Amino acid sequence: MSGEDKAKKELIGNEGIVILDMVRRLNRRNATGHLRKLISKTHPADIAWVFRHLSQNERKKVFGIVAQTELVGEFLSELDESIMIDLVEGLPAQFMADVVTNMPSDDAVDLLEALRDEVADNIRKHMERKDREEVDELLQYHPQSAGGLMSTDYMSLDEELGVGDAISLVQKRSEEKEMVFYLYITHGEGKLSGVVSLRELLMHPPHRQLKNIMNDKVISVNTDTDQEEVAHIVSQYNFLAVPVVDSSYSLVGIVTVDDIIDVIREEATEDFLQMAGAGKDREILLKSTRESALLRAPWLFASLVGGIMAMIIIGAFEDELIKVLALASFIPIVMGMGGNIATQSSTIIVRGIATGRINMNEFVKVIFKELRVGLILGVLYGSLVGIVTFFIYSNPPLLGLVVGISIFSCMVVSATVGAFIPLILKRFDIDAAIATGPFVTTSIDIIGVFVYFWVAKLFLDL
Repeated sequence: MSGEDKAKKELIGNEGIVILDMVRRLNRRNATGHLRKLISKTHPADIAWVFRHLSQNERKKVFGIVAQTELVGEFLSELDESIMIDLVEGLPAQFMADVVTNMPSDDAVDLLEALRDEVADNIRKHMERKDREEVDELLQYHPQSAGGLMSTDYMSLDEELGVGDAISLVQKRSEEKEMVFYLYITHGEGKLSGVVSLRELLMHPPHRQLKNIMNDKVISVNTDTDQEEVAHIVSQYNFLAVPVVDSSYSLVGIVTVDDIIDVIREEATEDFLQMAGAGKDREILLKSTRESALLRAPWLFASLVGGIMAMIIIGAFEDELIKVLALASFIPIVMGMGGNIATQSSTIIVRGIATGRINMNEFVKVIFKELRVGLILGVLYGSLVGIVTFFIYSNPPLLGLVVGISIFSCMVVSATVGAFIPLILKRFDIDAAIATGPFVTTSIDIIGVFVYFWVAKLFLDL
């Protein structure tokens, strides 16, 4: 590791707080020189983390210093999108054109896609023709596809080259390229024919041709392949990069593992937010109080509807409640146990779908497995609560049986429903994550209350 790399290592533990305090203190003292030196020695990802915790006025002054360093492009690519947009839209178009030109092509495209069309177009107009055409080529792809993720800064070599010539080319061009651990071999008009690792290249004599040492069973993706599928391929085979080809199998770019990590993190964040019923905006923590409330309000409406339905069901059994007041004590337990096991099942299924561990062709098998889990846990907790109820409430004598059967029935149904809904949504190509949170738990609350009072009426002769 070079001295520069050591100086720019990522922050660990409490070092981030220390850097944040130093930035604030130097900024208050207008110690521009010291602040610039601190920024230049800190990893851009860590400066971006620090920036997130600064006030609007502090951000403006600190960014004025960041903009004077060579780190500005990498810094902008590490920032949260909303913060980055606020900064960039107030900057001169020529300055941003220079910044975008010096950024990796995939990061440059991500930045331009995040901006308003008129701002992005103005920046593109100030770019050199060659750089603008490279960016425009990537902008034609959907941002959540392999084409939208890929970088065009890859190392490709013709299969007819000898090892010695290939090594010379790598030495000359490697600084401009990404992930030169993999050398992609092409033939004809850039059609992908194989791949060879840098290590493998160095192990062969100079006269041997690349086509004789390459691995011709190279795994690739198309430009329109969804980013989740690309992430699955990279994680499945432990690749550092995967080549991207067009419809004619010509090599057009590579998707590197750092972009895949971002995809996995973004997709997981969206799933967790949806499962919790908080929308899918990954930057919800950076929204204003009003915006955050508006994003979460529609999802909570499902809970409100479920609550009203449960209230109506309880009201319909009002006479039974008056006769046996103890029934009311167990409503939270029945609803809670059902809701919790349903959420568990839904979360397991959603995660299994996302990681490819669930085979949709075994739809029925997966549901029956969760049903069996519900049976086991239902017997366990139904018996436990039923026995406790029997000793606490001696009148009516069958109350313990009612509570036990209700919890058992509710947990079996809830586990099955919790598994069924995400699977059926996936079958119809609907995001399975929206099935959890308010939707599943609310429906289970309604089912739980109904089952509870129906069993009570049956066994207690109410």
